Amino acid sequence: MESLAELQERMSPFARLLGIRFVSVGPDGVVAEMEVREDLSTVPGIGHGGALMAFADTVGASATFINLPPGASTTTLESKTNFFAPAGVGTTVRGECLPLHRGRRTMVWQTRVVGPDGRLLALVTQTQMVLEASLGARK
Repeated sequence: MESLAELQERMSPFARLLGIRFVSVGPDGVVAEMEVREDLSTVPGIGHGGALMAFADTVGASATFINLPPGASTTTLESKTNFFAPAGVGTTVRGECLPLHRGRRTMVWQTRVVGPDGRLLALVTQTQMVLEASLGARK
């Protein structure tokens, strides 16, 4: 299993651009944070919903990644987001991701995106496909 430092190091360029910081990782869940910056906003002072969705997608994909068998990879099949409240620019949001299903071919994760006060901002449920290692990688 990936350690917190290893997962942070292996983060995608887009996740780095978002400024995602992993707080805790384990097979039963991942917690990460992201500062809502001006360049991630829509109308003045409000974080863009797409940035929150991308944040939650990264957290869920990371949760899948640490649960994969050796050599396997993952991709998002489906993602559903409900928004409940805005994320203000300058605040730090937290993504708390828990498994709903961890199967051999798919995994389903639910990420609660909350504000600094614990208020629910968005709820994201995503299905990740487990991509088997290629035959060449198994040798």
